[in-house]
Amino acid sequence: MTSQSKKTNSPHLPTILLVTSGYHLYREYLLKMVAEHSNVWLFLDSEPNWQIPYIVGYTVVNTLDAQMMIEVARNLADDIKIDGVLCWDEIRMVETAKLAQALGLPTTDPENVGRCRDKHLTRTFLAASGVPQATSILVSSIDEATKAAETIGYPVIIKPRALGASYGVSLVNKAEQLNTAFEHAKTATEDGVPIYDQRVLVEEYMQGPEVSIDVAWVNGIMYPLFVARKVTGFFPHFEEIGHVVDSHDPLLEYAPFISVLEQAHKAVGFRNGITHTELRLTQTGPKIVEINARLGGDMIPCVGWIASGINPGQVAVAVACGQQPNVEKIHKRVAAIQFLYPENDAIADSVHINHAALPASVDVAASLVSPGQKLLLPPADHVSCRYAYVIVHGDNAQECTATIESAVQAFTLKTKQLSTVGGLN
Repeated sequence: MTSQSKKTNSPHLPTILLVTSGYHLYREYLLKMVAEHSNVWLFLDSEPNWQIPYIVGYTVVNTLDAQMMIEVARNLADDIKIDGVLCWDEIRMVETAKLAQALGLPTTDPENVGRCRDKHLTRTFLAASGVPQATSILVSSIDEATKAAETIGYPVIIKPRALGASYGVSLVNKAEQLNTAFEHAKTATEDGVPIYDQRVLVEEYMQGPEVSIDVAWVNGIMYPLFVARKVTGFFPHFEEIGHVVDSHDPLLEYAPFISVLEQAHKAVGFRNGITHTELRLTQTGPKIVEINARLGGDMIPCVGWIASGINPGQVAVAVACGQQPNVEKIHKRVAAIQFLYPENDAIADSVHINHAALPASVDVAASLVSPGQKLLLPPADHVSCRYAYVIVHGDNAQECTATIESAVQAFTLKTKQLSTVGGLN
């Protein structure tokens, strides 16, 4: 089904074809920003609801089927001229690249986007170009995993080949822990992700702080946006419980860091779009953890905007249209986000936020759950066990940490025990 929206089409703005909008609690801010700088035509798998105020029209289509999207896009009304194609959904990045390529719009070759989507392919192409990264071995059985771990040397990381958000990822310090970690990685699944015969990677554990960086790319030219310093928890499962973004992070001017980024993207052939790259800052220099062919998740672009003033929606629109983005920093601040988790596995009943008790430097405080939602802590689940988040700003990371510690006192989570809900245990 295709339908026009009530939102007025602004003739002076480009028209962006957005492939799915994502989960509103994490992505509504981004759709709103994109809509402020473009006319948004939305492709999605079901009828829109919360998206309607931000779009000029939509088509219900299978967004995992590139050929179907191409046919629908080519048959849109004559007065709908698409200037760029955009997506921030990890599962749909290859299909989106195929769509943009078929329409003759700026993108990276779908095959090269696939090199980012498949972590084994990423490793293969980085290795061929000598890009600093973790040693990685693809395995299909516990026997192969055991041999790989012995070859690399403990500790090792066990991870799925094609999942995100730390699903199925574990740190293994000794052989006795390997079987559990292997099964955890092997059985982790996500809708729309290919299931490979060889689906588990055994990798070197790189010592050092982990960071991410969102970068815009136009014709192979990089425009760095936000560096986020990760805060992880639920060891040994690497749940990302927070991020800290300094608008003037020294890594943005650190030549070895920038060089590794450029080498990595050249190696996989990524030239147009926005990437979210994760790295470890090791004693021997920055090394690539992975490259994601999309904007960062976990509200990182929002945190980056609060810290620097760089508008991720405006940047995304410019890049989708093949134009140089505006990456001028208008703030010199530090901003941070922290996600809140229950103390134990539970069923969410309600979240109350005492806004009057929040410090003045809190930018956003919001719930992430609905009544009856299951909250299962890692490793049983990831991300969806968060019940709220808070974003703050300050002059430095220490100030942000202090503000967060104060702000979390304003949140109250009411839960029911799993055993008290019929059929759940």
